[in-house]
Amino acid sequence: MLGPPKSKAGLRVVGIPQAIVPALREHLSTYVKDEPGALLFPGAKGGPLRRSGFNTRTRWVDVVKDMGMPGLHFHDLRHTGNMLAAESGAGLKDLMARMGHDNVRAAMIYQHAVRGADKAITDAIDRHIGAADDPGGEDDDGAAGVLAPVG
Repeated sequence: MLGPPKSKAGLRVVGIPQAIVPALREHLSTYVKDEPGALLFPGAKGGPLRRSGFNTRTRWVDVVKDMGMPGLHFHDLRHTGNMLAAESGAGLKDLMARMGHDNVRAAMIYQHAVRGADKAITDAIDRHIGAADDPGGEDDDGAAGVLAPVG
């Protein structure tokens, strides 16, 4: 760490999806020095990354263009991860903890962007109701599966 995080929420432990572990291991063995305090994402000369390192005249621009993603910004990677986390259906506090946000406003942006969440909730309710209505199902406890008017 080159300096303190922006907020207390920035200092956290998060899980790493198994799907990216091989790429992460390759990155570590290729780009990260084997010494205490080595930078996880070093700049071209081994120093810390700088904001100016992602402008229009850098290796980053060439790499994303070669990948067929011209205009991709480094912060877009964080945004993508946050969108995937929001699509998981996690609650607001859990998303805030994972994203390192200490205010609700920033995390709400991702929850509002995930329009498929309501469909996932509706489908889960349908599956639950369908299981209760299944006459051949194992969970036939009588009134426990009956729908009742509310309100």
